[in-house]
Amino acid sequence: MALPSTHDVALAAERRAAARLLLARPLVHADGPDGETFLLIRRHADWLGPRFQQVLGYRLLVESTFARLFKAGLGPAAGHRLVRATGTPFTPRTYACLALALSALVTAPEQILLSQLVADVRAAAVDAGLELADTGRQAEKRTLAAVFRQLVEWRVLTEVEGSVGSVTEEAGGEALLTVDREIARSITAGPLAQSRDGAELISRAADPGFGGIRTYVRRRLAETPVVHLDDLTAGEREWLRTRQRREALAFAELLGLEAEIRAEGIALVDPEDELTDLHFPGTGTVAQAALLLVERLVRQLRPDDAGHPATGGRLVIGVPIPPGLVDEILADLVEEYGRRGNWQRGYVEDPAALRTDVLDLLARMRLAAPAGPVRADGRGVPEGYEADAPDGRPVTEVRAARGHPGGGWVLLAAAARYATTVTVRKAARPSSDTSPQGEPTP
Repeated sequence: MALPSTHDVALAAERRAAARLLLARPLVHADGPDGETFLLIRRHADWLGPRFQQVLGYRLLVESTFARLFKAGLGPAAGHRLVRATGTPFTPRTYACLALALSALVTAPEQILLSQLVADVRAAAVDAGLELADTGRQAEKRTLAAVFRQLVEWRVLTEVEGSVGSVTEEAGGEALLTVDREIARSITAGPLAQSRDGAELISRAADPGFGGIRTYVRRRLAETPVVHLDDLTAGEREWLRTRQRREALAFAELLGLEAEIRAEGIALVDPEDELTDLHFPGTGTVAQAALLLVERLVRQLRPDDAGHPATGGRLVIGVPIPPGLVDEILADLVEEYGRRGNWQRGYVEDPAALRTDVLDLLARMRLAAPAGPVRADGRGVPEGYEADAPDGRPVTEVRAARGHPGGGWVLLAAAARYATTVTVRKAARPSSDTSPQGEPTP
């Protein structure tokens, strides 16, 4: 077999760099900080467009000044949320205001005053039958400010004179803005015109189209920290089981990702730690507390008989967290680290808020999940779910994998990678790509 030429290696590296940037930042500007890679996107657009469509069902638009990768959703509770400058996630009302602002901007003049834009958004809300100021005038202004700042970040709006933040001023500040209508038209990826409400929009946006199971599973692998087997339907699990080694190679070639294939599921890991909007371990009070919490939960709850069914072990995707244990551990952590580790005072004084945000982070990282039969992607109950499924089930039988549906939370198998100590058990080495893959999670 002939070795690839230097030209082939360089070509593959350029395409990989362009694809990685688009996956991480689906809107790339020619004059932005990624300008050099934008040139690679334009150079390889004819290859990247069909490749993204084939692998993930994503559409790519490349213009002279920007490139936009139109991603699809994964269903309810599986999105990558926008946040305000404070770090607070956008609420449904904020998203509604964002949609209203975009609807006004796609036909707006090239330059517009901030006051006129606010009036246009309010007029669009009336046309849509929405009431913006349900929590007070100042709350509405803060919501609009968050929306306008996001539009500035996307370059839909450019501040010529003044700032969009002045919309929160009591007397109503003013600013002169330039509008990029082309970018405004390219922001929305979901089928708005075909959707009657938000729920239908989310459902339609997650439709994999002609790609079916293949496209949906690939999207989950690319867009989520880890895919546990019980996140998937029987058909999705079967497709992945027979293709996982080949899919791992494909993602390595296209995006430079490394696959961790375990009995409980698969994670695509980025050695460069760039292709994520959610870093863990991370900085800040919530991230630090979450890491310390998950370490202690793994140490206390790791099952002794977990492993690959081929070696006589019991496949354990999740173990129930005893009631009160999270609160108990977090209280100890606050006492041990929080009061002398510069943790945010609000969290130190409000254990309930700390618990909520820590569990939210662990859930988004797929390290913990609410107990019971509801699937992580919100698509309903896993088929064949039984709370008392027998032990010793094979790798593709994942009924009741997360424990009894009695409420509370479950620690998921991927959390074991953050254990402070590691125990490696011998596992049978499958001989073909169609066999159950993976070693026991440490």
